[in-house]
Amino acid sequence: MGPVPAGVLQTLALIGALALVYVPLGTYMARVYSSRRHLRVERWLYRGIGADPDAEMTWPAYLRALLAFSAVSVLFLYLLQRLQGFLPGSLGFASVSPAQSFNTAVSFVTNTNWQSYSGEQTMGHVVQTAGLAVQNFVSAAVGMAVAMALVRGFSRSRTGELGNFWSDLVRGTLRVLLPIAAVAAVALVACGAIQNFSGIHEVGQFMGGSQQWNGGAVASQEAIKELGTNGGGYFNANSAHPFENPTPFTNLLEIFLILVIPFCLTRTFGVLTGSARQGYAILATMGTIWLGFTALMMATEFAHHGPALQAAGGALEGKEVRFGVGGSSIFAVATTLTSTGAVDSFHSSFTGLGGGVTMLGMMLGEIAPGGVGSGLYGILVMAVIAVFIAGLMVGRTPEYLGKKIGAREMKLAACYILVTPALVLVFTAASMALPTPPDSALNPGAHGFSEVLYAFTSAANNNGSAFAGLNANTDWFNTMTALAMLLGRFVPMVFVLALAGSLAGQRPVPVTAGTLRTEKPLFTGLLVGAILIITGLTYFPALALGPLAEGLA
Repeated sequence: MGPVPAGVLQTLALIGALALVYVPLGTYMARVYSSRRHLRVERWLYRGIGADPDAEMTWPAYLRALLAFSAVSVLFLYLLQRLQGFLPGSLGFASVSPAQSFNTAVSFVTNTNWQSYSGEQTMGHVVQTAGLAVQNFVSAAVGMAVAMALVRGFSRSRTGELGNFWSDLVRGTLRVLLPIAAVAAVALVACGAIQNFSGIHEVGQFMGGSQQWNGGAVASQEAIKELGTNGGGYFNANSAHPFENPTPFTNLLEIFLILVIPFCLTRTFGVLTGSARQGYAILATMGTIWLGFTALMMATEFAHHGPALQAAGGALEGKEVRFGVGGSSIFAVATTLTSTGAVDSFHSSFTGLGGGVTMLGMMLGEIAPGGVGSGLYGILVMAVIAVFIAGLMVGRTPEYLGKKIGAREMKLAACYILVTPALVLVFTAASMALPTPPDSALNPGAHGFSEVLYAFTSAANNNGSAFAGLNANTDWFNTMTALAMLLGRFVPMVFVLALAGSLAGQRPVPVTAGTLRTEKPLFTGLLVGAILIITGLTYFPALALGPLAEGLA
């Protein structure tokens, strides 16, 4: 079978697997977040932290709990890295430097998982499991909690209450993420991923030196790394490493894990708002963009320019031959259209236009299907903007799911979509204008600019992948990317929760003959167009200086 048909068949198999679990998993998550029952282990946890899971919170209280939990998480993970040299299971590694400890702590707490270090040469077993893997679970659960708060804003009326953050956090972790990750970890071990706590092994002499391999609890961390759209790998090569991703089957499994919860949350949204068709409309929007980007990526990477690419069957530089161009293209689109950031190939080695596709996927706001939780609340904010545009076209007050979209709601939505582009463009401009930061780029010209632009696009969108040609382990990039990650994660959450509170306080508006039917294909087309146009107008000048200039040269 040729590489192109193989890539198409992998895409079809992935769609089939996602379709099989869409209704049961989406409905199950709706029951999880609407249940009034608490499991025994959950009650123990609530008593331990002193929280009342049945106490409803207004949006400011919900936000305070979220920020307090995240601040403690950053501090804990920072101290764990700084004390690594004194901990058991450190594999002889020294404590991590202050700048890198801060960057890594912020990275994993914000669900970014940007790594400016080589995991197998920097982090011991305790930091990897008790620190990084734990944050993979809870940072994903935080995103899901914020998404559920916004869904309650649409489904509730004449109240300021959005649920309980601690209950949403614990349920998302224990009832959704943990059981799926456990099954996925067993499947990865069965397919060849490693899972142990062994030390460093010398495996042979090569050209006068030795090669050493680390063991580790890799399969369990790999499972939640993909499922929680985290992306931080146990090894520097990430999902290109055979210990993390041994076969083409595990590659497809990991892509499935990346996409399954973000896509299925649209079903959860439909069930909780009382209209499954509204969830299908959001799903259709996500699916249209994802399929379009996958096809575009394959087209750019299978383009045969020159005899070397023709002989190889595509742009194979920087790609694992066991995955090929098709598997690598599907993975690259999935990881950049979500907030995952895991890589099974090196995006810096993609064609100029292929690298641009990965960047554009993040610039959309990672909403097709986006990160765990963050993808749903991101696309719902875009839906609010789309109905506002439609209302302007027909001259009536816009409504969405029975809620009027007025000046307050539009201001909050506008602030949400402006935060990330401002962070990306300002930090990129500063890095290129100052004398020393551009020296971190491996390549000159348009490709070097793309490396810096990609880094801040990835950080501000909480993605975490890199172009792999940028030395980001400098004081400037460690500090600036950490700030971009913090602001890019929590400032949008402020606007989302404020929007949820505003919507929950409204009275429902009855449906009339003039109401825009937001469950119809017309609205799906409007939403897709609004997403692409807003992103294009925002980022086209920056893309023209980098990947477009390189791809058209």
